Amino acid sequence: MRNSESLFLEIRGLRYHVRRWPRAGAPKIVLLHGWMDVSASFQFLVDALRKDWDVYAPDWRGYGLTDWGKADCYWFPDYIADLDLLLQNIEEKPVNLVGHSLGGNVAALYAGIRPARVAKLVNLEGFGMQATRPEQAPKRYARWLDELREPSQLRPYASFAEVADRLQKNNSRLSREKADFLVRHWGREEGGGVVLRGDPAHKIVNPVLYRYEEVRACWQQVAAPVLWVDAAGSDVMKRLGLSESQHAERRAAFANLKFVTIQDAGHMLHHDQPEAVAGVIEDFI
Repeated sequence: MRNSESLFLEIRGLRYHVRRWPRAGAPKIVLLHGWMDVSASFQFLVDALRKDWDVYAPDWRGYGLTDWGKADCYWFPDYIADLDLLLQNIEEKPVNLVGHSLGGNVAALYAGIRPARVAKLVNLEGFGMQATRPEQAPKRYARWLDELREPSQLRPYASFAEVADRLQKNNSRLSREKADFLVRHWGREEGGGVVLRGDPAHKIVNPVLYRYEEVRACWQQVAAPVLWVDAAGSDVMKRLGLSESQHAERRAAFANLKFVTIQDAGHMLHHDQPEAVAGVIEDFI
């Protein structure tokens, strides 16, 4: 297993943790994790890389070893602004940017907002969110207010083994060895048990509607070549209510896109098939 080191940066008033798998002088890759995940989740992918890469992966605000946010919700503008400043500290040149799920959504937005900062973009299962309509706003705001009255809590666990059991239940492809590794980064000991490191506020609904038309306008400004990677066994598109035609329309927003599907993998494709994912990323970059 390739060793990583921890860097801590001051980003927009937060102490940000960035995990680095160093290779001095090698080309850089920045990996962006998904919702309720952490940077160490990419360990298996990094181990599968065949070439030398200097790899960086931040814990987003409210996750892992990074400080929690100071507001009542987490939203895309904060992630985009955090990424902009993180990259200033990591790489002056256009960067190879790889994002999974939430990280893929942030990376794709950023690549359209700052096209000159991204050399290659790899989007792993970052489909965007469900499109919304203006008339949904009143109920969304009301739900947000209701949820603020009873703040979310993350379930405590009796042990790391219990957390690992849950991970394997959620993903039948995940080996026990990988699950045991992940839980030590996702959780921490507290009060005789284990709690997840993420801020419970991630569970609170975002009061601001997801405006698909605005997001697509950002995607259309992406200048970098794009590798869009889906997993054959993922159910995310179904959960988002996206049809095949809507899926194709979203891919078509990018001017220069290659589309790949990873077989025998679910949404956490970098856990399920790290060698295959690493291979398509390296071939593309």
